[in-house]
Amino acid sequence: MSAYDLIVIGGGPGGYVTAIRGSQLGLKVALVEREHLGGICLNWGCIPTKALLRSAEIFHFATHAKDYGLTLNGTMTFDPAAVVKRSRGVSGQLNGGVAFLLKKNKVDVIWGEANITKPGEVVVSPMKKEAVQPQNPIPKGILPAGTYTAKNIIIATGARPRVLPGIEPDKKLIWTYFEAMVPETFPKSIIVMGSGAIGIEFASFYRTMGAEVTVVEVLPQIMSAEDAEISALARKRFEKQGMKIMTSTKVTKVEKGVNSVTATVEDDKGVKQTLTVEKLISAVGVIGNVENLGLEKLGVKTDRGCIITDGLGRTNVPGIFAIGDVAGPPMLAHKAEHEGVICVEGIAGKHPHVMDKLKIPGCTYCHPQVASVGLTEAKAKDAGYSVKVGRFNFAGNGKAIALGEPEGMIKTVFDAKTGQLLGAHMIGAEVTELIQGYVIAMQMETTEEDLMHTVFPHPTLSEMMHESVLDAYGRVIHA
Repeated sequence: MSAYDLIVIGGGPGGYVTAIRGSQLGLKVALVEREHLGGICLNWGCIPTKALLRSAEIFHFATHAKDYGLTLNGTMTFDPAAVVKRSRGVSGQLNGGVAFLLKKNKVDVIWGEANITKPGEVVVSPMKKEAVQPQNPIPKGILPAGTYTAKNIIIATGARPRVLPGIEPDKKLIWTYFEAMVPETFPKSIIVMGSGAIGIEFASFYRTMGAEVTVVEVLPQIMSAEDAEISALARKRFEKQGMKIMTSTKVTKVEKGVNSVTATVEDDKGVKQTLTVEKLISAVGVIGNVENLGLEKLGVKTDRGCIITDGLGRTNVPGIFAIGDVAGPPMLAHKAEHEGVICVEGIAGKHPHVMDKLKIPGCTYCHPQVASVGLTEAKAKDAGYSVKVGRFNFAGNGKAIALGEPEGMIKTVFDAKTGQLLGAHMIGAEVTELIQGYVIAMQMETTEEDLMHTVFPHPTLSEMMHESVLDAYGRVIHA
């Protein structure tokens, strides 16, 4: 039995960052991982999907070379196996990097499945060999399964795809993001069920690579977390690309053939129709990994598949904490990392600030990209604010036109009384990189006056951020 100050269960972004920060604070730390360091994000989510989307982006530009005065001889094609291989290679490289960082920061890694038998005690059982992904072999120098003790235990076990009854993934015709990320061949037709970030990113990827894509969304708006105006622009662009989008519609039945799947869909008026495609991707959200941890026996409170915590990651059971996806939305890697740092700094006796979830940015890496932070215009009004709203279109920006990306918009929402920036919403090229400027502004409690007096470099896409602020106050220059 080995004793620690802290045991972190789960080696995803939240878990490994928390473990490293704990070690930096002088704690003796161990991390338990059952499958792959870096978690879903690094191995099957954030990182490999961006590699796939990068391949799609390059393919898109190559097939539109004439728009840039270029000529490519021959027909543009792609090798599905090579596209997937590159994505897996990117993931594998970063996976090894996480192992290096943990070793560098003197964090012990224990390989296996953890069960909290009582506060302060974790029993780690060996995992079956086939549970480890072949492209992510068990790192060297890990500790064996066994019983370990710690004054503090942080659960960072992440989440998995939500499964709807009757539409269970079978890895052949009905996919989750796991299968959608490593296709042996590229399907010619797909239904994507769900229009959140995961669904829209895969819809965008497969459409760019030539598949006929239909998105089925039960809510009236795609990308429901986004500002309605941004969502409408996104839908317009997606449909212009040839994507079919069905909102206020649900999949009620699925029938599987030999090499196809037929879905019965029904809209909010009760009208039904059938769609036959090669694959169906289920992207209807995720659910926290709370099972087999011993939580029920310990009396740890959960709600709808997530562990209930306070602003410092504490559960209702002393000495047991939870962070990241398993602790509830927003289920984002950067939220998990920051939440873990707050949690472990509290454990170490520091006095961290509770995270303001309204200041957590969200990014969707479709084409065009979508990014946002804070309140939408509608939610700001619902909260009782009198608002000033600014907008600036990409068509008025020299850099956007030079890039061949003149379609998009930046929207800002301010409190009319105080000038406080309440929210920012973007659609267009590279907005996932631009959004952080507004995140910092919100964190620093910047007003419209501060932003208007900030000098933005020219020519850049960031100038549109300035113009959007100016527009909110009737001072826009280039529109």
